[in-house]
Amino acid sequence: MRVVLDTNVLVSGLPSAARPPGWIVEAVLAGTLEPAFDAAIRQEYGEVLRRQEFGFPVDDVDEILSALDQFAFIVAGADPWPVRLPDPDDEPFLAVAHSCAGILVTGNLRHFPARARSGVTVLPPRELVDRLRGSPA
Repeated sequence: MRVVLDTNVLVSGLPSAARPPGWIVEAVLAGTLEPAFDAAIRQEYGEVLRRQEFGFPVDDVDEILSALDQFAFIVAGADPWPVRLPDPDDEPFLAVAHSCAGILVTGNLRHFPARARSGVTVLPPRELVDRLRGSPA
């Protein structure tokens, strides 16, 4: 399954595999989920995960970024998202998900209002995990 991970999923998933974001990170590392991103999203991942405020060990950040690079479906040239979002920096996530027919996974659904999704499936981490496990959502 191809997924576009909002940066907040990685931030929440790195400290612990005991919650849905961590399970998603583990599924990416195991090859169960195929991450998709473009150059701008990849750059955001690196910048955000390396922020001192999070205190992630450099080796852990390097490991997850390396795995993402290794297993990723890279999207080049996704069209700009035609609908304005509350935070324009979130628009590439929808554009990439649309371009690669992926699911956008985010802990901030309100940043991606239903009216602005144009057919892109947007799920919170728990719902994605439930789908992967075959649980009714």
